[in-house]
Amino acid sequence: MPRMLDVSDEVRAEIGDEEADRLLAGDNAPGSYDCTSCRTPGNPEHERTSTVLFIGDETAVLAFAHAGCLPSQVVQVTEEQLQGAVRSIGGVAGGQGAVGEPVKSVPEQAVLGVTSGLVLITGELHPALVVEPTGPIVRPGSTGTGDDFLPLLIEHGFMPLPELSAVPPVLHGWSVLLAMGQLHAVLQPGADGGQPVAWWQAHQPLQVTEGWRAAANKHQQVLMFAAPVGSIGRQPREDLLRDALDKTAANGHLVAATLPLAGT
Repeated sequence: MPRMLDVSDEVRAEIGDEEADRLLAGDNAPGSYDCTSCRTPGNPEHERTSTVLFIGDETAVLAFAHAGCLPSQVVQVTEEQLQGAVRSIGGVAGGQGAVGEPVKSVPEQAVLGVTSGLVLITGELHPALVVEPTGPIVRPGSTGTGDDFLPLLIEHGFMPLPELSAVPPVLHGWSVLLAMGQLHAVLQPGADGGQPVAWWQAHQPLQVTEGWRAAANKHQQVLMFAAPVGSIGRQPREDLLRDALDKTAANGHLVAATLPLAGT
């Protein structure tokens, strides 16, 4: 039976034609695998499967995913992330917790706090990321001391959200990279229509709950909310997070967008 394996041009360029042809012929492809995105079993003989090449500073790892979860692509990660990915592929990494860590954003280089949680809108649970800086963010190149975080995001296409009564509009060109069952990055369009670049990237892949990952795979998109420093705080429970989001929206300090999952 022919294998339903997809090797994209960019993956082929990295691994070479000979290795790509061996994969397509079934010589090096697995008989079965755990999807690098949703972590459930897959089989390239029975369902469309993507090859996903993770490239670190010194090494690379070829992984497999359901085509419906991830397209075949090359993902640039740090060496530390790649070692974590290897442990995850080997079944070592654990998986719980809905709270992220302070990390640095790109290109503003601001310290951000990122929290994942489920948000109920019109009777349905949606996976969400809540981004709040640990301090004011000034416009790149500015010498001022104000907070330009929300204006910068609005310029990128995020919309002010007065209340959480409807799913915010999709912001095309942006995406959330969920790979190996963990949250890796928020991507924004590259310059002049080039490859997407990381607007935010985790120092270490962030664990998300099974419920969050299931909702993300169901909707194939993630809601992203952003607020200025001091608006939301680090809420220990999703109900408290929702209360903080509602209050921030009512105060006119919340912007949001819907981002496709793992899109390029």
